Amino acid sequence: MPHNQFLMNMRDIKFVIKEWLPMDKLLSLPAYNEYYGIDDIDSFLDVNFKVCRDVMCPANKEADEIGATFVGGNEHAVVTPDVFKTVYKTVMEAELGPQFGFRGDGKIPLSWYAPILEMQSAASAAIVMFWCLTQGATTVLQDYGTQKQKDMFLPKMFTGEWGGTMGLTEPGAGSEVGAVQSKAFPTETPGLYKLKGQKCFITSGDHDLAENIIHLMLAKTPGAKEGTAGISLFIVPKFWVNEDGSLGAWNDVTSVGIEHKMGIHGSSTLTLAMGENDNCYGWMVGEKEVVDGRGVGMSQMFAYMNEERLNTGLFTLGCITSAYYAALEYTKVRVQSKHSTNPKGPSVRIIEHEDVRRMLLFQKSCMEAIRALIYTSYLYRDLEVDAATEEERKYYGDMFAINNPLCKAYASDMARILTGEAIQCHGGYGFMEEYAGAQLYRDCVIHGIWEGTNFIQAQDYIGRKFTMNGGEPFKKWVKEIVDFAVNEKTDELAAEFDVLGEAVAAFQNIVDMNAAWNAGDKQMRQLFATRTMHSGARVYCGMLMLSQALLAAKKLAELGDDHFDANFYKGKIASARFYVMNHVTDVFAFEKAMKIGDRSAINIPEEAFL
Repeated sequence: MPHNQFLMNMRDIKFVIKEWLPMDKLLSLPAYNEYYGIDDIDSFLDVNFKVCRDVMCPANKEADEIGATFVGGNEHAVVTPDVFKTVYKTVMEAELGPQFGFRGDGKIPLSWYAPILEMQSAASAAIVMFWCLTQGATTVLQDYGTQKQKDMFLPKMFTGEWGGTMGLTEPGAGSEVGAVQSKAFPTETPGLYKLKGQKCFITSGDHDLAENIIHLMLAKTPGAKEGTAGISLFIVPKFWVNEDGSLGAWNDVTSVGIEHKMGIHGSSTLTLAMGENDNCYGWMVGEKEVVDGRGVGMSQMFAYMNEERLNTGLFTLGCITSAYYAALEYTKVRVQSKHSTNPKGPSVRIIEHEDVRRMLLFQKSCMEAIRALIYTSYLYRDLEVDAATEEERKYYGDMFAINNPLCKAYASDMARILTGEAIQCHGGYGFMEEYAGAQLYRDCVIHGIWEGTNFIQAQDYIGRKFTMNGGEPFKKWVKEIVDFAVNEKTDELAAEFDVLGEAVAAFQNIVDMNAAWNAGDKQMRQLFATRTMHSGARVYCGMLMLSQALLAAKKLAELGDDHFDANFYKGKIASARFYVMNHVTDVFAFEKAMKIGDRSAINIPEEAFL
């Protein structure tokens, strides 16, 4: 598939949203029941598909080959190809961008944004970045901003007239956010601070698609405590916003340079300097003043980070999806070699070869498992806010919290493998840049690093998520898998249910080993954190896939083999079988490795790495 050919298939997306997920539960709630029915999502999906196919995807070649260009200056330090302007304008006019961030009356379910972002990322993993960060910034302002701040910034951020960014990372403070050196000095105006510092790796830090950019930046006030406890969060516009909402002078936020990246060349990733001319100002979010050296900026920023971790899972899913459909299309037309069962016969399409079918079903099943995981988690995020009772809201909030590191880290770890398999399906042509796989492989690597590297996600999973609220939510999370494996078993999928049951038992052993190491050998717990996280992702996704297979089998029995949708449902059952029997089974190897307890990576002398 070339860069600019959009091969996305929406059938599984609509199956997940309209048939499998309990979307009726969400839409029956007061926040939605007067506004939307389940079929209303079709108009969003269909329009988005056309925008992705006809506008975004054709621009993707220029996104990769021309990209975002640094020119310097205070007006627009980064310029983008003209086609980007068309894409941005089209997405904003179709209200398929930051508009989904609106959380007031008549809001669109956030879980409906999941397929929108997946498709947009599949069309261009770089261009989508120009509006998705804005949506996350609006969440912070809606949750924590003063009414004045909301009125001043949100309307134009929702329309895309103004962009938004997340300003965490600094040259000396990457994953260790608490080490930020940026400073905020109070002025005579309450809530208004003078900013000084530097941020790097700021996605969409400057560009010519929006007239202003609203940076949410972490900094410390004088006398703030060490570490994350002392951090505050500030609204720092590129151009000052006057009391009447009009734009004022440049706010001394200097674009120092654009990062030269391995992939997503069309996304402008910048280093920014605040206050080089001693004239950069920002509002403290919510005007929550620092008390005893303690700021609330980190907790405010986590609303942004948690949403963007979920979104990062979607960005990586878009790359996986696009790579899979490109591989599928290629293998259906490429003729090469005799079939193993007929060595003297004609050459056949490579999709008929056994190992190619294995690679395709590996990609298909993991893609569908990751989609099920992320879409479920988006629904939990909606229900965390809008469910009818406090007990339900707490339950869904807990389940979302446990799933979120899996959505980000499991998906992005798998993306490098799955896009690699898509390249392999193309043979030598997969290594050529004129085919989409090469770019998708380069583009998706960043997702494992964004929003906290995947090891940080694994630490979060085995740390906070295992133990939050006395460990009770995590016990519920595991029990759901155990109960499903026992209670939902059918004759048709008996072998798969047995494997899932054995795998979740192995995972419980893994959890117990983590607890034992936490009380003693903490290095071993760190060494196996990523594998523990992957074990949890596999058993949870195994449950989701078998749940989908049960529904597919029921639908197939109702419709019969002659129905036009029969092959889709057969594909769902095959995906579930393959995923459980070939991917969930990795848990047994992880468990064995942990029981063996090999310490070679810890014990090897540093000089011996040579």
